[in-house]
Amino acid sequence: MVKKLTRWRGVARIGLAAALVGATITGGLTATSERAQAEPVRVAEFLAECALSHRLPDDPIVLPGLAGASHSHDFFGNTSTNAHSNYQSLLGATGNCNPVVDLSSYWVPTLYNGDTVIAPTGITFYYLGEGVNNPAAIRPLPVGLKIVAGNARATGDADSSARWSCLHHGEVNPSKDFVVCPADSMLETYLDFPQCWNGRDLDSADHQSHMSTPVAGACPASHPVPVPKLRMVLRYPVTGSTARMRLASGPGYTMHGDFINVWPAAEMQRRVSNCINVVLKCDHGGNHG
Repeated sequence: MVKKLTRWRGVARIGLAAALVGATITGGLTATSERAQAEPVRVAEFLAECALSHRLPDDPIVLPGLAGASHSHDFFGNTSTNAHSNYQSLLGATGNCNPVVDLSSYWVPTLYNGDTVIAPTGITFYYLGEGVNNPAAIRPLPVGLKIVAGNARATGDADSSARWSCLHHGEVNPSKDFVVCPADSMLETYLDFPQCWNGRDLDSADHQSHMSTPVAGACPASHPVPVPKLRMVLRYPVTGSTARMRLASGPGYTMHGDFINVWPAAEMQRRVSNCINVVLKCDHGGNHG
């Protein structure tokens, strides 16, 4: 009987020790997990997600005032955009972005499969600090700034800045033109806008000369003001053959995007200070951590 009792006490002590060790490990893992969750993500970024608002054959940057003179565009964000839009008219309208303070207008050429329109189902606009070596030097995008990315008149890969890929399928090589995506994926495209501003003009005659791209991580002397890089990411519910697909502007390599900045100056400044300059990933509200 004494031997049994001694053996039981020994087992109990071992069980208690194991429990304490387990609790210590679990507690340590929990604490580590909590610390990991509390750590801010060191990526200079804020974003806006906007819905498809409407579709028109208008382009208020390239063909201002000429209603119906453009190929078809899909407009996101500001719900009032048309051929006659400018900063003042957009400022007095409404938008559909998250965050709601972003009244900017974004647009791209309409995508077709044959004669059937394909609308994007995921539309995200990232504002990034990447591209320049010193994110702390990045300044807010000025209100009313107009930027165009891509080349609507591209004749092939050489003069195109388009990028098409398959969502969650990195094994499919990106291309300047449409790619064939697996059934469980989506066709994805993104455009990076130039992020070096000349510091004077909100637009230019060719709608490009007032902006430039960094060289070796720095903005050129002709365009000395680094601003957040706008990255336009769109996802289309398309898989399989792309033989009948086309953009309103032509083949996939003619993908292009347009932007008029209607962010409130104070909100843009806050996000650049809180997210871009200090290299932190922010949510829709411009907050982190």
